[in-house]
Amino acid sequence: MEGTNISSTDFTFMGLFNRKETSGLLFAIISVIFFSALMANGVMIFLIRTDLRLHTPMYFLLSHLSFIDMMYISTIVPKMLIDYLLGQRTISFVGCTAQHFLYLTLVGAEFFLLGLMAYDRYVAICNPLRYPVLMSRRVCWMIIAGSWFGGSLDGFLLTPITMSFPFCNSREINHFFCEAPAVLKLACADTALYETVMYVCCVLMLLIPFSVVIASYARILTTVHRMSSVEGRKKAFATCSSHMTVVTLFYGAAMYTYMLPHSYHKPAQDKVLSMFYTILTPLLNPLIYSLRNKDVTGALKRALGRFKSSQRVSGDVF
Repeated sequence: MEGTNISSTDFTFMGLFNRKETSGLLFAIISVIFFSALMANGVMIFLIRTDLRLHTPMYFLLSHLSFIDMMYISTIVPKMLIDYLLGQRTISFVGCTAQHFLYLTLVGAEFFLLGLMAYDRYVAICNPLRYPVLMSRRVCWMIIAGSWFGGSLDGFLLTPITMSFPFCNSREINHFFCEAPAVLKLACADTALYETVMYVCCVLMLLIPFSVVIASYARILTTVHRMSSVEGRKKAFATCSSHMTVVTLFYGAAMYTYMLPHSYHKPAQDKVLSMFYTILTPLLNPLIYSLRNKDVTGALKRALGRFKSSQRVSGDVF
């Protein structure tokens, strides 16, 4: 059945659902993660936009992180789930190119945004008196614009080159989406120079933001350690540790994929690690950064209270 109506330019994913005994369970887990990520990020954006108490630089940046996460997970997971239900594994050349571009743009934007969000937390804790100046609305928009510019530059630079290589007759991508390393394995030309260029780009896009994150949280922890309040120190350490866990998973998995030599790569490991930053991180970000925060839970309670009161009013009218 899969051999019919397949163009010679189509690619075929080997995917995640290739083991019948576990495919149903894996499909259910990924479906739950996908819809939970959409709901959690959607709730975050709604609360930040509607609650005046959350109109601060930190939550402004978090709302954009949630938007990127929703777009990010939606470029990969829906097709994967639909293909499983329809019993197909193919993607057209145009579809693969579009997915590759969107993925690179969105993940690049998130790399930069997470680094700059760590800087925001550093300024808020270590330089609170200068915070209104250093994180003004203009600066926040510059951070957002810079993140999108960096991600778009990565997408526009690497996608045309990746997809311009001649591909061999076997167009089976041993992955669940059109990620550059997996696609390049099908190329029938020498890709060594391009892989060096991609490596340099990844160093800039991964190591620089990750270094900013590490430096910012190191300064934050140093400042927190000097706090007189034991309760305040515990709260700050718990928050920083949870943030660093998510960031390390996100950056660490991406560094393994893009910066480790090919000889160290195994397809099964690549798929598992790619799942961390393509499927799991969009769910963890709103849970770790926002929904555990008292300001956000307070905004959620107020929103639910307004909804219940409006329901009572409409019930009284009718």
